[in-house]
Amino acid sequence: MRIPPFARGMLIIAAIAVVVVVLNLETALSTAALLVRLAFFLVIALVVYMYWRDFGRREIGVWQARQQWVFYGAVALLVVDVGWWVVAGVSGLNALIFFVVAGACVYAAVRTWREQRRYS
Repeated sequence: MRIPPFARGMLIIAAIAVVVVVLNLETALSTAALLVRLAFFLVIALVVYMYWRDFGRREIGVWQARQQWVFYGAVALLVVDVGWWVVAGVSGLNALIFFVVAGACVYAAVRTWREQRRYS
């Protein structure tokens, strides 16, 4: 008798869940999940840094000091905001605050970047 792939996958997930419950590994599993979330955040930050290093640094370096502070401040606050979301998880009022702060950061950074790209 051949088991369909979906059913086989569900049986594997059920077996893993039974092992976690029987061996009381919920704490270890939640710790591993937190570490994976943190690693994912760090990988994204590394990719963004590499992109900035290759393309953005030279262009942003010729801007006026105030525009550089606004742009880098918005990016830094966005990194802190996303880090808070990755570590703590957001829901309810915290989710609203997360999206408002993220929107404000993106708005400030994009507006500053677009003002510096105008040649008139």
